[in-house]
Amino acid sequence: MGADFRTNANFIVIKLFNIVMDINFRECDPFDLWIWIQFSTVPSIIERQYVEEVLNSWFLLGKLGGFNAENLKVQETGVDLSYMNYDSNLSKDSMMALMHNMGEIEYNGVWSRCWFDLGTSDAFAFDVLINALTQLSEEYVIIEKLIIGGENEDWPVDRDNQEASFADYN
Repeated sequence: MGADFRTNANFIVIKLFNIVMDINFRECDPFDLWIWIQFSTVPSIIERQYVEEVLNSWFLLGKLGGFNAENLKVQETGVDLSYMNYDSNLSKDSMMALMHNMGEIEYNGVWSRCWFDLGTSDAFAFDVLINALTQLSEEYVIIEKLIIGGENEDWPVDRDNQEASFADYN
């Protein structure tokens, strides 16, 4: 295995191993969902910022209704999009699919976690997040594991203080 040298304006990443991010789904309650990320090392400030930008962007798209499977007109058209007739009126007929809430992104050693209330957003939102984190892991910060749903025995959730801390975040 040869080293893979990638440069960025802020630092140089030397990737010695092709680590594939392990993706696991646990029990998923869309109104009470934890997303867990395990890094190969304790993430630096810049690496944390990258992860936070991905999660915040994903949530903002969801809060604006971006993950609405009933309204995928361009995707359903196929490959040739030239001169596509986009009917904006059909969008009004679909049910809203909005994410409702996002907690603070927390770090503990090589772990990061964030709580979400996905509201009525559709499941392909997970595909978008997984694609973004996979590319982030390949280019900027090595993510060993992504866990969607459930709890992490290495880092228990304090359910008593959970709701109070999330109420003021959004």
